[in-house]
Amino acid sequence: MKRIILLFSALMLTVSIQAQIQTPQPSPFQKIEQKVGLTDVTLEYSRPSMKGRTIFGNLVPYNEVWRTGANDCTKITFNNGVEIGGKTLMPGTYAVYTKPGDSNWEVYFYSDASSWGTPEKWDDSKVAAQISVPVYPLPMNIETFTMGFDDLTNETVVLGMMWEKTYVGVPINVFTDKMVSKNIERAMNGPESSDYYAAAVYYLESGKDIKKAKTWMDKSFEMNKDPKFYQFRQKSLIYAKAGDKKGAIEAAKKSLEGAKAAGNNDYVSMNEKSLKEWGAM
Repeated sequence: MKRIILLFSALMLTVSIQAQIQTPQPSPFQKIEQKVGLTDVTLEYSRPSMKGRTIFGNLVPYNEVWRTGANDCTKITFNNGVEIGGKTLMPGTYAVYTKPGDSNWEVYFYSDASSWGTPEKWDDSKVAAQISVPVYPLPMNIETFTMGFDDLTNETVVLGMMWEKTYVGVPINVFTDKMVSKNIERAMNGPESSDYYAAAVYYLESGKDIKKAKTWMDKSFEMNKDPKFYQFRQKSLIYAKAGDKKGAIEAAKKSLEGAKAAGNNDYVSMNEKSLKEWGAM
């Protein structure tokens, strides 16, 4: 009996020691969060490595659906609707499957993201969006499968994938301008100074109606009893783009004065550069 108890104790000790030993995962998990305009995008995937193996056309066969990584299926989540390959995807989580080819990849956004790896039975009705993207050869090997968000703008982002000497990118469109325009329209029913200011700056940066941006900036300043140097800076840029050089110079000088008082050298430099460009220094 004593011998059995000793053997059991030794076994439990061995299990306990093993449970405390942590080793690296062969395909580590990665989670990336990216704000695209007003849309939150989250990517979750696992990252296998080459380890001396030939990847595409061998480990990952051509023209077969791949989980796009390792372990669980790769997932991408949008908190707002987006457009991929001409299709609008509703907010939610999608599995990202791919069918690699020598010159093009087929990329699928699958509405069922519960599968481990690829689905046992493929269901075309669950393909929310599909797009064919070209393969770009890289001049060097990428050892570990890498996904990320490339070429970020307020309206677009590219879901990039790299491994071995291959890069593919999936363009994703978001609806930032539509959302901002609705916000502006709603805010203008009872706007405050900050609403006019934000709308004017957005129109400036988005290349929209500069005359409307100038009108909104003027209204913002009419309501703002203590405009800051960075607000004068935006006013000067809007005036300059609208063709009012005199007004732009006046606003830039006030921005420069305020920036010097605040000790903000970046704004001092920007204003001095603009004033030189406009012939005021």
